[in-house]
Amino acid sequence: MGALSELFAPGRIAVVGATAREGSIGRAITQNLVDDYDGEVVPVNPNYDEVLGLPCVDSVGESDADLAVVVVPPQIAVDAVRDAGKSGVNNVVVITAGFGETGSEGAARERELREAAEQYDINLVGPNSLGIMSTPNGMNATFGPDNALEGNLSFMSQSGAFITAVLDWANDEGVGFKDVVSLGNKAVLDETDFVAEWGDDPDTDVVIGYLEGIEEGREFIDTAREVTQSTPILLVKSGKTDAGAQAASSHTGTIAGSDRAYEAGLEQAGVLRASSPQELFDAAQMLANQPLPESKNIAVITNAGGPGVMATDAVGESGLKMATFSDETLDAFGEKLPEEGNIYNPVDVVGDADIDRFRDALDVALADENVGCALVLSAPTAVLDYGELAEATVELREKHGKPVAACFMGGERVDAAESVLREAGIPNYFDPARAVESLDALGEYSDIRKREYDDPVEFDVDREHVRSILEAAADRGDTRIGVEAMDLLDAYGIPIPAGDIVDSPEDAVTAAQEIDGDVVMKIVSPDILHKSDIGGVKVGVEDGEVFDAYEDLVTRARNYQPDATILGVQVQEMVNLDDGVETIVGMNRDPQFGPLLMFGLGGIFVEILEDTTFRVAPVSESEAREMTDEIQTAPLLRGARGRDPVDRDAIVETIQRLSQLVSDFPAILELDINPLVALPEEGDETGVQAVDVRLTIDPDQL
Repeated sequence: MGALSELFAPGRIAVVGATAREGSIGRAITQNLVDDYDGEVVPVNPNYDEVLGLPCVDSVGESDADLAVVVVPPQIAVDAVRDAGKSGVNNVVVITAGFGETGSEGAARERELREAAEQYDINLVGPNSLGIMSTPNGMNATFGPDNALEGNLSFMSQSGAFITAVLDWANDEGVGFKDVVSLGNKAVLDETDFVAEWGDDPDTDVVIGYLEGIEEGREFIDTAREVTQSTPILLVKSGKTDAGAQAASSHTGTIAGSDRAYEAGLEQAGVLRASSPQELFDAAQMLANQPLPESKNIAVITNAGGPGVMATDAVGESGLKMATFSDETLDAFGEKLPEEGNIYNPVDVVGDADIDRFRDALDVALADENVGCALVLSAPTAVLDYGELAEATVELREKHGKPVAACFMGGERVDAAESVLREAGIPNYFDPARAVESLDALGEYSDIRKREYDDPVEFDVDREHVRSILEAAADRGDTRIGVEAMDLLDAYGIPIPAGDIVDSPEDAVTAAQEIDGDVVMKIVSPDILHKSDIGGVKVGVEDGEVFDAYEDLVTRARNYQPDATILGVQVQEMVNLDDGVETIVGMNRDPQFGPLLMFGLGGIFVEILEDTTFRVAPVSESEAREMTDEIQTAPLLRGARGRDPVDRDAIVETIQRLSQLVSDFPAILELDINPLVALPEEGDETGVQAVDVRLTIDPDQL
């Protein structure tokens, strides 16, 4: 049993704030429990002798409950939770609103609530929660209008209103649930806790949810990775746009994180992300009831040419592929279908097809080893009985053990067949695209199950030197650091060109003489980040020009920003940009997922092309390598149009080393290495060179 098993299977429930008053939440919750709950309900209210025919007690301490549902005003809700803890009640659901979602006073009250729960080791759901449900024991500890049907989906939502809407729809559609949780403000228990609980629950086949934020991103990733090896997780994550993120923040007090961080984090966790409630439940029903495909090759069997083309288009926009049939399959189709039929994919059994022809075609397709899944797509005709087609579809799915989706198009004539399909766990869709998307989710989860995760590499680095660089900047009052922090990269084994930062023209000349060939010179100032925009960079400077170049750079900086802090000028070895590829490696610290790594095409094209990919740190070698493959301009790295391939192994190692750096130092809020020049993998110069860096720090985190 999981750590939260008693939360969902209590023997006795106390309703703190139960009342007989019509229209009150306390009455609604008590009534819902009285109607369906298998256990004992104890109303807690010193103002009543009984509520709904049940004897009342004055305090939760007298209830001897396993679970307390708190429905009292926010001013006394914290005291009610403390009383529950003192009485040995370890599971509490706080329905009451008026906490972190309401402002500073409510946030302070929520901190008190959290402290009380921690003091007494309470599993606390909420506050600002609709409540929880568990269908095996009939528990409906919510103020929603309906209980859920029994099923194998467990559902969490940060929106209580979304739960009531979903249950209303699900009850009409015959979709059932194991457990349902309204997360509320997540003062104690959050999505990670429930993912872990349901991952251990043999009666939960799929975890689904609606989230507006994730509290501890890295912990969620690590937990979800374990769970998704046996149980799929499907989430609708709102707040994709800035406006949506702000609305989510206003709704539950959630600090908005970057949607790029969510996209990366959920992908790393093996979580499937749905864009809408319809997509969520389409995929959930498929995942809960169908076998996993051995391949992503789909066969479409149809009696309707137009819908067949629609299905083919949908496949082209998905991760599935139209299956290529074997010669034996094509011969079998040739025998079973009329001349006007199409034996290639999509298979057209023609509009006059009866049940025998449809059954034969589906049987032949599913028997082909090249076919991983199938779509039965039919328009109604006078010669085809949908009930018989449904039974044949179920029979052949069981015979071949491959996932099948149905798209029986039509109105009322579909209802009876749809019931047969639903009973067997085969969803039916009117739109072929929905059927394809659901099979695509099944294929994607099949890939997730096959994943092997490797641990991040720990490199031998000089942490103390990095700390000294960051502390020196903090002592100067600088929160933004530029090329003066190049040694920070060197301390973590990221290659940098030879060079030095000097504060006089004489020292600049000395530094240049120690470098072979011409040099690059850059103004060094925490107040001037875009150096090239002000003429603060000189390239190809010969030794005899270094003295004057130094004075010119400082003069330009002073003229541009008289009050700027000038730390000096960087004199740096020139890197061969002609043979290399300019890339960028960076990090932005997300409020919910932590350090978000970026890799992409660098140089001046970063903001124009935005050809980048992201991962939440720390990353493993395989994840770093995936990043180098994912950008659209990856062919440049592999050698395109006669160019030599670059040293991708060196890029991969740099991403890993940067990952370790930003994980080791939470004080680094942002960091860009741009450009990171990737040199050819063969020749006199190989590897990478970090030519420029800038970062933002939070001195309070040092």
